[in-house]
Amino acid sequence: MDLLLSVGLPLSLAIIMLSLGVGLEIADFRRVLSRGYPFAIGALCQVVLLPVVAFATVKLFALPPEIAVGFMILSFCPGGVTSNILAKLAKGDVALSVSLTAVISLLSLVTVPVLAAWSIAHFMGEDAPEVSITGLAIAMFLITTLPVAIGISLRHFAAGFATRIDAPLSKLATVLFVLIVLAALAGNWQTFVENLGIMGGGLVTLNIALLLMGLGLARAAKLSWNESKTISIETGIQNSTLGITLAALITGTESGFSPLALPAAVYGIMMYVVALPYVAWLRSR
Repeated sequence: MDLLLSVGLPLSLAIIMLSLGVGLEIADFRRVLSRGYPFAIGALCQVVLLPVVAFATVKLFALPPEIAVGFMILSFCPGGVTSNILAKLAKGDVALSVSLTAVISLLSLVTVPVLAAWSIAHFMGEDAPEVSITGLAIAMFLITTLPVAIGISLRHFAAGFATRIDAPLSKLATVLFVLIVLAALAGNWQTFVENLGIMGGGLVTLNIALLLMGLGLARAAKLSWNESKTISIETGIQNSTLGITLAALITGTESGFSPLALPAAVYGIMMYVVALPYVAWLRSR
């Protein structure tokens, strides 16, 4: 378990982020400037709306402190490769999806450590573990920002090589993701069983609410239908592997998988149950 936490978990996330970077081009970042309005709406949904709705959900379901912190950590995580794939399946604006995922993932280096530290102090009080914002920021740089930067560089300077490794990297990342989710559940099985009802209801509510709110806000902002579908998916789909990894970084690998990781682990499975029918509906319209 210690080896899985100290090596396998960060490596899994790094490979996922490298896979994201390999699929990006410098033009994806230029697109943010040329299409500022749709991007701004998407960023507003991810950075502001998402944590606010998560906080309301935590209060509504009266979740235990550690589970509540896990919900909040998940809400701070940006979308990942999964949101890009779902945007494509929904016939949304894939370029906008990729731009949002890339930029918000890089911004999370600053936002996530600060917000995670606040959540732990707010919900856990005296029982809160000591959190180093600087340490979290450095760890996130090494396992998220740096792999993305390496992937983008490979795409730019060795496009052929990047294209060849893109598919194998994605498959490897998927396998590692499944193993990490299963390990997190197994490590907290009793807590998982005791809180499944209330936690599952909260996660499904959060997922559905965010997908619909993202869509509604985008339509209210008069974005195109394809842009609105993308904003909805980017708002409602989070990088659960990052959530599990953050929980391990906060509590320390020597303590095993913390209950803080449970919401992200359960979400990693349940999001497909909610998202796939929703994507099928979006695709049909």
